[in-house]
Amino acid sequence: MVQWHPYELDECGEVVTNLCPSARRQIVLTDIYCQLSEQMGHLAAMSVAVTTPSFGIRVPDVVWMSCDKWEGFDRDDPVPFVPDLCVEVLLDSDRTRDIVRRVKSYLEGGATEVIVVDHFGQVEFWGARGRRPTSTFGIALSLDDMYFEKSGVSSIASLRSR
Repeated sequence: MVQWHPYELDECGEVVTNLCPSARRQIVLTDIYCQLSEQMGHLAAMSVAVTTPSFGIRVPDVVWMSCDKWEGFDRDDPVPFVPDLCVEVLLDSDRTRDIVRRVKSYLEGGATEVIVVDHFGQVEFWGARGRRPTSTFGIALSLDDMYFEKSGVSSIASLRSR
């Protein structure tokens, strides 16, 4: 029986605990999962542990990968590689402090794209060469503003200066 654990392992094998997502964050995660499944096929999953080469075992909010990649490993264990697409939603999450490392680790581990949704509902697409104006996969996310903070402008690039 597979059990979900609210923790990850860092690059040194130390436990990193995660806060349980609020109801509004869970709604946003489910919405993103549904949109990805609709746009890319039903090979998306939520809260799947993945092994990154430089940042340990992490649990992106949503992942997507091709069918052949799903077949090559025991799905009861963490994915032994980084999926093609990883999504992180920063809404009421404690991941903001390490989001730059998370994005970099997913991309270094083989992800083609990382999508980050910030506290204000802004969607950013990241690839090996940095931030992109649009998704490599042609993904367009439509998120309801009612679940996000109302003021401020944020970007992952601005988090690097903090």
